[in-house]
Formats: sequence, C-alpha cells, structure tokens
Amino acid sequence: MAGLLERVFYSAPGKAVAGGLGLAEPPVLRRGRTAPDGPVALASLAGSELVAETLRYLGVTTVGAVSDDGSEATYPQRIGALVVDARGLRRIDELERVRAVLRPAMKALNGSGRVILVAEAEVDGVEAQAVRQALDGIMRTVGKELRRGATANLVLVAPRTAPSDLASTLLFLLEGRSAFVDGQAWTVGPTLRDAAPETSPPKGPLATGIPGARGQFGGETAAPLAGRIVVVTGAARGIGAQIATVAARDGARVACVDMPAAGEALAALANDLRGTALQLDVTAPDAGERIAAHVASRYGADARIHGIVHNAGITRDKLLVNTDADRWAQVLAVNLAAELRINPVLLDGRPGGLADGGRIVGIASTSGIAGNKGQANYAASKAGVIGLVRAEATELAGRGITVNAVAPGFIETEMTARIPFVQREVFRRANSLAQGGQPVDVAETIGYLLDPASGGVTGQVVRVCGQNLVGA
Repeated sequence: MAGLLERVFYSAPGKAVAGGLGLAEPPVLRRGRTAPDGPVALASLAGSELVAETLRYLGVTTVGAVSDDGSEATYPQRIGALVVDARGLRRIDELERVRAVLRPAMKALNGSGRVILVAEAEVDGVEAQAVRQALDGIMRTVGKELRRGATANLVLVAPRTAPSDLASTLLFLLEGRSAFVDGQAWTVGPTLRDAAPETSPPKGPLATGIPGARGQFGGETAAPLAGRIVVVTGAARGIGAQIATVAARDGARVACVDMPAAGEALAALANDLRGTALQLDVTAPDAGERIAAHVASRYGADARIHGIVHNAGITRDKLLVNTDADRWAQVLAVNLAAELRINPVLLDGRPGGLADGGRIVGIASTSGIAGNKGQANYAASKAGVIGLVRAEATELAGRGITVNAVAPGFIETEMTARIPFVQREVFRRANSLAQGGQPVDVAETIGYLLDPASGGVTGQVVRVCGQNLVGA
C-alpha cells in the first residue's frame, strides 16, 4: 500500500495536487566537483583581504558586490555565489552592510547558488560578540529563505588563519559537493603541523590538495588523496559504500571494512575501487589490531593510514520505556565504544596505524544533537561521538591529526526506505531544501574533512541535513 501511495504521489497528477497544496516539487541540487552557475560575487565589508586572497589562491575570479556610494549592492548579472567577508564588523549598525549586500543577492542568485558568510571566531567586547552571533542568525534565516536549491553557511575563522588554511573550506562550500550542507557554521583555523610527516607523502602539485590552486575550480580531475590510505568501516553498502567511492575518486587507496555477513558486497566494492576488503566486526576486542595488520600486510610494513572513517553503525529503535539492556548495549557498542577502542590502537605507532598528520572522521547524527523519539540509545551514541571528537581533537592536535564528525539528517537509504511513506515524506520536507539527502552528500563532506588541505578544521561537527528543522 505504501509503495502504491508513493507512486501516486510522485506521478504527474500527484505532483500537480501536491503543488496546489503547497508541496512543490523539490529542486534538483548541483552536486559533485562542479562550480556555481554564474560568477562568484565578493563583498569585503570591513577592509579584510583574507577571503579575497583565498579566492585568488583558488583561482576563482570574482565580481564586486558593493557600490561606490555605500548604498545597496548591485550585481551586473545573475550570480552563482556570494561570499561576504564580514570579519572586522564590531558594531550593530555595521550589520546594515550585510543586509545591503544580501538583499539584492536573494534575487540575483541562480539555482543551487551559494551564500557564504565569513566572520571571526574570536572577538573581544560585548557588542562585537553580539554582532558575531547576529551573523549566525542572519545566515540561518537566509538559508531558509533561499529557493531553487541555494544554500547559506557561515565560516568562523580563527586568528592567524592563512588563505591556504581557508581554501579547502571555501572550495567545498562553493562546489556542488556541499549540496546538502545548509544553515551551518563551523570554525577553520591555522593548519595543524604534524610532528612527523607521513611516509612517502605525495610530491608535486597534488600535495596541495586544492584543485582550484591548480586552476581546476569545479573540475573532476582533482585527486587530493592520491597515494594515501583511507579506511572506511561499514563500507559494504549505503553511505559507507559512497564514502569509499568518493575517497577512491579523490585518489585514495581504500581499505573497506564490514561484517563477515556482508562479505560478498564488501568484496565486490573493494574490487570495483581497486581497494582491499577486511571482514571484521568492529566491536571485536582486537578490531584495531586487525585493521592495522591488514594495512601493513596489504600496503607494506611502512604504510600508514591517512584517514579512518568510523561509519559502522546500527539502530535498535524503541521508546525508552520499552528499551531493554541488550538493545541499549548493542547500539552503544557499535556506534561509540568501538571507535573509542580502535583509535588508541591505531595511534600507538604500530605498522599500519594512523600517521601523524592524519584524519579521523566519526559519524554523528542530528538525533545526537536534538534527540529523537524512540532513539534514546542511538542519540546517546551519536552525542557521544560528538564528545569524543571534541576531546580527541585537543588531545591529538600536537601530532597534526584532525578529528571531526559529520551529522547526517534524513538521508535516502535502504533503511529510511522502510519508513512509512507519509512519515518519510514529512522527514524529507522538514528542511530548507525540501528533500532528503543522498549518501553521496555525506560522503562528499567526509571527503572534504579527509583532504590534506583541511588541516585547519578540527573538533568540528558538520551537519549534512539541508538545514533540518530538528536541532539548531
């Protein structure tokens, strides 16, 4: 019955009825390493040159966005993106400059356009801190008002951040890779300097990891992970398979890890990606040792992992009043305790372990941020991932290792396809982009965090939720 209802809803007559009820057909989102449709406009509001220098570093040509007489900006043509450098704004009356460039841009922005605000992560004074927080509120509201697949996000820049530190973040947000990241804010700082370089790091232009710096903005030929080893757990299907696929596209040698029961799918994926497969229950006491041994045996005794993505996860949903100890323990064991047990093993310097200067990426969830009915165990595990990220980011900074997480919202997977149609449609529509995300949206965000050029992003949780109404 649910399948029939969905087919009727998405038929031509069904779409017409839905449109009459205010449920317009969702926009098609621009995805992949694709540039915006139209020029990138730049508004430097307080004399800062950081963003302008970063865009030049990326090879992005910009058009101006502020008129000479200080009135509202005018745009010579429709634009693909607007980047607003609001660093240096300190007074409430200076927020008018933000309005003056944003209001005309709302009409000038093409489909799947981008609005990116850049502000300072650290400011002194009560009014300056109020202004910085006001920028967050402006960004989130703009994200909800934009149409046709356009998004808005805020980048908070820490002191001493250089254009090369900021470049990978601006590139990610401008390109289609950030299609389902909307209404979010996170911090970028100076690149962490690793205590010891990775074994045999890539040489030449690919070592930068910044496609735009090589004149390839929006190009499909970038390989920022060339020659580097990336381990993905829960890789056999769904989001995990997409994470592995994107890492391989970006040049990585991928070690795909999943349960023995998924062995056939795991082997097929690894073969397709020219990677390796390891059948492993991540809750096993020796899981970390086995991952390191696999890497050393398949890639050489001197091989080190560049990045590990802790994607393996399960749900055992029940109202808390009906949740027994087994359901509780299973979810916490897979989603949180396994990562907490594996990381120290890979960090102890053994062959096949994680290199200094490497990347750890966890999978959180909007449920871990806002909670969700029937998911107390799942929310606990995913909130725990966020806590782990914040703690380990500080602990490992001296080794140049970044630790981050993504927090997916409603993503179209085999698991969500089993949700009753009406409930599923509500989940799809409950965000600013009026649709569910795709596994590739999560994978692309993780690819950004794995990038060697993203060494200034650590201790952050990036929501991939289309600005879901759940949570902040």
